[in-house]
Amino acid sequence: MLDELENELKKLKRVVVCYSGGIDSSFLLYFANKVLGKENVLGIIANGQMVARSDYEEAIKFAQENNFNLAEISYNALEVEDFKNNTKNRCYSCKKNLMTKIKEEANKQGYINVLDGKNVDDTKVFRPGNKATQELGIISPLEKAGFTKADIRKYSKECGIKFWNKPSNSCLATRFPYNTVLTEEMLKKVEIAEDYIKQFNINRVRVRVHNNIARIEVEEKNFQIIMDNREKIVDKIKELGFEFVTLDLAGIRSGVFD
Repeated sequence: MLDELENELKKLKRVVVCYSGGIDSSFLLYFANKVLGKENVLGIIANGQMVARSDYEEAIKFAQENNFNLAEISYNALEVEDFKNNTKNRCYSCKKNLMTKIKEEANKQGYINVLDGKNVDDTKVFRPGNKATQELGIISPLEKAGFTKADIRKYSKECGIKFWNKPSNSCLATRFPYNTVLTEEMLKKVEIAEDYIKQFNINRVRVRVHNNIARIEVEEKNFQIIMDNREKIVDKIKELGFEFVTLDLAGIRSGVFD
C-alpha cells in the first residue's frame, strides 16, 4: 500500500498538500516530504474561524517540528453565503471557495499539483465537499492508493507521528442545525465549550446548539466523567450564554444534522 502511494507521488514530482492538521493531511504531508524531498513539497493551511484554535496551533507545531515548507492563507468562511446561512450546500460552497484560494496560492508559488487527504472511507459517507474538490481537479493520492482511515492511523503510528490516534474534528458549523445564521461569536462559543470539556480527559466531544440549549455528545464511557464534573461544566457553558445544558444519551456521532 505504501508502495502504491509512493508511486502516485513520484508521478507528480512537485506537490502542494492542503493541510488541516488532521491525521489524513498530516500523514500525507509527512510521507510526501519523505518521498519527494522538502524542496518539492509545500503544505498550505487556512487560518479561519471554522476550525478550533487548538487544532490550528497543533498543525503549525507539527509542520515546524518537521521543518516542512508551509504557507498560510487567511480565510473567512463567513463571507461564503451558504456557510454563513448554514445551508445544505454549506460544505460544497465553502470547500469550493477555499480550495480555489489554495490553488491560486499554489500557482503563485510555482506548483500545479494540489493534493488533499481524502481517503476511501470519505467516499462512503455524506461529504458534499468531495464534489467541489473533484470539480477543481484536486488530487487524492490516499484514496487512489486504497487507504482507509484505519490504514492511515496504522502507518502514521509506524512513521512515529505522535497523534496517530487523534480523533477527527469536523468544521464547527456542524454543531448547528441547517439554516441557522452563523456568526463568529457563535462558532467561538462552541469551540470554548468543547475545549473546556476536553480538559477532563475527554478526547471526543461535540457541543451541539439548539437555540439556547447546549447538547453535549461524548462517548458512553465518558458519561460518568461528565456527571462527576456536572456543576463545573454547566456553569462554564452557561457563562457562554446558554440557558440549558444537556447530555445526549445516544452518545457522540457524526452527521446528526444531515
